[in-house]
Amino acid sequence: MTAPLPHPTSASSAPLGKEDLAAEISAQLSTQLRRVRLRGFRHPAPPAPTLVAVAHGSRDPRALPTVRALLDRVRALRPGLPVRLGHIELNRPLLADTLAELHGAAVLVPLLFGRGHHVTHDLPAALAAAPHLTGRTAEPLGPHPLLAEALHGRLLEAGFPGDRSPRTAVVLAAAGSRAARSAQDTERTAHLLSARLGGTPVVPAYASAAAPTVAEAVRALTARGHDRIAVAGCFTAPGRFAAQCAAAAPGPAAAPLGDHPALARLVLHRYDQALLACDQAPLARTGSDPESVRAATVAV
Repeated sequence: MTAPLPHPTSASSAPLGKEDLAAEISAQLSTQLRRVRLRGFRHPAPPAPTLVAVAHGSRDPRALPTVRALLDRVRALRPGLPVRLGHIELNRPLLADTLAELHGAAVLVPLLFGRGHHVTHDLPAALAAAPHLTGRTAEPLGPHPLLAEALHGRLLEAGFPGDRSPRTAVVLAAAGSRAARSAQDTERTAHLLSARLGGTPVVPAYASAAAPTVAEAVRALTARGHDRIAVAGCFTAPGRFAAQCAAAAPGPAAAPLGDHPALARLVLHRYDQALLACDQAPLARTGSDPESVRAATVAV
């Protein structure tokens, strides 16, 4: 049986609230205040915590070079910041091995797009298993306008038409999770991408653990009169799920996000968010629940 398809997200159906603007303003002020130094006091700045980018890992041989290219772009954006890579599984270095080699403080930035089990449990558990470190787990990469920018860019590269038409629609493909919060994050990303596309309908779909599948979403959109359907994937790098979702596309299928400049900026943004939260609550040796890192927004 085909699973029910969520109503296509559009820019007009869920306008951004005043809270987003308030977060922007308050965070900009916080960023400036952190730079203030009292006259006559010049304390040496402590070393920046290491940014540990956490990828899922894949048997696809293209995955590791793609993630490394993304981190090279992150380093280019912020020279001098220590940036390391760790994988949850399938690729080396594994996260546990990366953490074992570090000292001091670290911020784990998941190269994942929703609050699934890996983000809410596996990453905090990895920090708890590294008692020699102080650390924090940052928010996942989605939802955020920078993610929508990267998705939009990859769609255009794949040949998705830039002009809006009632015949066009997009399926936003994600890995999928049994966690309800992860689906909420994907739905929010779909809304942001729809807004970026000028109101073109965008519906979420999943490679596993949730419904609808990409094929089901395509069939439902076709039944509604959309015959120019593209698939945008919330995947950092090539892998089984990314290939599976792209194969179900009846039209353009966007490439994984990889080293898109907006994604590199988003990685740094999540790192900065975690540091901003640390100003209010010191880094804990056991990590922190990502929900404690609120949606403060710094300059990106």
